[in-house]
Amino acid sequence: MNKATTENQYESGFREAFVDDVKELLDQGYEIVDVREDWEWQRGHIPGARHVVLGEILANPTGHHFSDRTVFQCQVGERSAVASEMAVALGVGGFSAWKEAGLPVETS
Repeated sequence: MNKATTENQYESGFREAFVDDVKELLDQGYEIVDVREDWEWQRGHIPGARHVVLGEILANPTGHHFSDRTVFQCQVGERSAVASEMAVALGVGGFSAWKEAGLPVETS
């Protein structure tokens, strides 16, 4: 089964997504970020994907912008999981995304 990981603003952390799920997310306007190495990217990639090698994300975590509508993709799912965890750690998604989506907020 082919899978990728996606940061989902309505869940804590990230979730695995299978090919059909990813296609649907892309149709809904999600961005796909391919975190594979340059030589892997050059051998083929998903049309419209943005290429950011995982090592670049880890070396400079705040140097790249990822939205809460990002799907991270690699060859088998391990590197994309790391990229998703890093995005969550940097605050992608969460309460800010909830508010920005115009969803209800309660105050004390």
